[in-house]
Amino acid sequence: MLLQEGATAEAAALAEAEGFGPTDGASTGSLFPPDITFYVDGKPIEAHRIILCARSPFFEHKFETDWKNRKEVRFSNKKLSFGALYNLIHFFYADRLEAPVDEMESLSRTCKVCKCEELRKLVDKEILHLRFALYKSTSKLGLENSQSPRRFILLGQSLPREDRLPSALRRVLQKCLANSREEEFKKTLANEICRNWKDDDLADLTVKVDDTVFRCHQVILASRSEYFKTRLSRTVDFLEGNNRVHASLGLPFLEEHDLSTEAFEKMLEYMYTDNLEHMDPTQAEELFDVASRYLLFPLRRAVADLLLPNLEHVSPAELCHWLILSDIYGVTKIREYCLDIIAYNFEMFADIREFRALLLTLPPPSANDALRTTRPSQPGAAGHTDQGNILDDLREKWLEAEAAELDERDQSAALFDQRLEMLMLVAEREACDDDNAALH
Repeated sequence: MLLQEGATAEAAALAEAEGFGPTDGASTGSLFPPDITFYVDGKPIEAHRIILCARSPFFEHKFETDWKNRKEVRFSNKKLSFGALYNLIHFFYADRLEAPVDEMESLSRTCKVCKCEELRKLVDKEILHLRFALYKSTSKLGLENSQSPRRFILLGQSLPREDRLPSALRRVLQKCLANSREEEFKKTLANEICRNWKDDDLADLTVKVDDTVFRCHQVILASRSEYFKTRLSRTVDFLEGNNRVHASLGLPFLEEHDLSTEAFEKMLEYMYTDNLEHMDPTQAEELFDVASRYLLFPLRRAVADLLLPNLEHVSPAELCHWLILSDIYGVTKIREYCLDIIAYNFEMFADIREFRALLLTLPPPSANDALRTTRPSQPGAAGHTDQGNILDDLREKWLEAEAAELDERDQSAALFDQRLEMLMLVAEREACDDDNAALH
């Protein structure tokens, strides 16, 4: 967690699960340090302005006015407790609130000041419940005198959608995208751009893709992607190309190649919100590649979820294409869907030239019985769960759909292999005919 004082290992892990913070001492906080420190009762709480502004209108207003250029803020209000502010800021990062029951009234006051109204309502509701049902659960167990302090735990899902972390970061992303500018304008109007460039998005990084410059936040990119974490830690790359416009903006500058601006924007959407709302199916292949290149593997699942309904309407030839892509990029959901469709409609696909040509590009199925993935598991044995040879897995799917009883399973598998061999011979002959036709 980016908040060091008293943070538990569980809290740090939860924060990391949301994409923020390390699990050990070698933290991203050391590479991308917090930009604001609060002192309550002489104890520090470090945080990032962008997270605070995204979650709290109070902090957003303060950082635009009184605290605009400040690195430290010291609170002297005796009603503010260190624990309440720490737990609230921890919630901003992790979307999980955990606080001692004894501090809930102080937490409610802090929520009110920070204008976190929906969270305050839930805290007040719990305070009211505790007031009239004190020790309700522990008294039945005879634990009234237990020494362990009781804690209040609340997850972000309890809040309205617009008050949760993904929605807050989506608003930040929208502001950043609105502030993006075409690179061609910067080449001649650098000074004017610098004067007029909005800084209300609190961006601390610019990334150039083609002719578009995206304003981003290092802590978010580094916490979601090991690629960016490593890239940003190399300060030699901070002002790549020594571009004078970006240097004059005072922001680190990276340039990314071999991807479209649309794909990069979709990747940013996922990194900020952990979700993709919409996607053009034609973008899926590029996004699978982006997920692998930028080590953002969960993005593949989000793309697959949006792509899957469209596969119901594609041609068999296109389905073969998606089978190969899903195998290359390890997209299990798409791969399994394609294999199921082909297995249950095998004879139809056998009549399609693209499927026969596909067979020539794949490793042959396992001929040795000891290597087959289609062997039935012994009772009590674990099933085959690893992604293997496409044709082995297709044979397994076909056996599930069409094969005879278990005692004749190997015979059915042999018949399937013979059918594949026949189709491959046909495909080889078709390929030779195409080559001869091309020569003439």
